[in-house]
Amino acid sequence: QVRLVESGGGLVQPGGSLRLSCTVSDSIFSVYSLGWYRQAPGEQRELVATFTSGGSIVYGDSAKGRFTISRDNAQSTMYLQMDNLKPEDTAVYYCKLGVGPSSYWGQGTQVTVSS
Repeated sequence: QVRLVESGGGLVQPGGSLRLSCTVSDSIFSVYSLGWYRQAPGEQRELVATFTSGGSIVYGDSAKGRFTISRDNAQSTMYLQMDNLKPEDTAVYYCKLGVGPSSYWGQGTQVTVSS
């Protein structure tokens, strides 16, 4: 059973930074997608950034120029460095692992950007 655990969320002021982590409990498969999504209250879940199964990186429009996705395969961990945070970045952030036709989600971590 694959399990994903996010951490690193919290309350931050506008303009501040946070780094989220997502640890995968099982071995990372050779062909997979691994990424970050977020969902604000009353909104649909949206892509923040992802590693595709082909090895490229795709950023959502809201993340371009401010967020950086990275991973450490040896530690089975993915990161999301978020800089210059804005109030509209407030959401629950989820990590998602895609293996073939299957998807696995973490429980989410709350990010709140407020003064």
